[in-house]
Amino acid sequence: MIEALLAALFGLLIGSFLNVCIYRLPRDLSVVGPRSFCPECDLPIAWFDNVPLLSYALLAGRCRRCGHRIPVRYPVVELLTGVLFFCAFWFLGPTLAAAKLCVFAAIMIALIFSDFEEHILPDEFTLGGTAVGIIFAAFVPMGGGIFFLLFMPAKHDWLVSVSDSALAAAVYSGALWVFRALYEKLRHREGMGLGDVKMAAMIGAFLGMQSALLAFMAGSLLGAVVGLCYIWFTGKDASTYELPFGSFLGVAALGVSLFEVIFSWYSRLGA
Repeated sequence: MIEALLAALFGLLIGSFLNVCIYRLPRDLSVVGPRSFCPECDLPIAWFDNVPLLSYALLAGRCRRCGHRIPVRYPVVELLTGVLFFCAFWFLGPTLAAAKLCVFAAIMIALIFSDFEEHILPDEFTLGGTAVGIIFAAFVPMGGGIFFLLFMPAKHDWLVSVSDSALAAAVYSGALWVFRALYEKLRHREGMGLGDVKMAAMIGAFLGMQSALLAFMAGSLLGAVVGLCYIWFTGKDASTYELPFGSFLGVAALGVSLFEVIFSWYSRLGA
């Protein structure tokens, strides 16, 4: 319990940093400096006005200097990151597997909100996340996959896991790249950005072949249903509407990873 609570507090801080990344990276701004500022009046935000969740509540969601409303995305990202960090350590304990889930959750949250707001998926999270996912695979073995079936007698589990991670990254990004190219050739317009292709590689690297497939199926279904409903109720032109596919894919990938962790935890309870 203590480890999970500490992870939650750390998650709130990470969530605050993710908000900086979500705002700055799509605008090609540094996430290191300058210090946090109000995008309306450009004045620096004091440290006591930058405490996760608490400051937003005390300020009633407005800038202390100019009174401009602070987007609700800020406390939502902080709370969501804290909750997911808590869940990771609650169900997995203080392990590398919990750390991997935390890193994956942080990356996915940043990509979900960045794509939803700006239709941009920063390379720092997609390409960087792919490398991190493959590295994690060497220390946190995948729970299955094609390479485990091919090399079942192998003693080097870490190599099997890394191979599955790298293969999943290549296969799913390649599949989306082919789909993107065919769509553009047939419809003569871009139907999917390269950011989605890179995000597919990152998800494959973290989840492996089997889990990533489930995430892509769920994300595609979720995006189609929500997108059609949105077009129907708003009357937008379906041929020009840009669906933030990365956001739906990210929600699905997070859901799949959490479901697997909770299911594994529940199975151990019944053993």
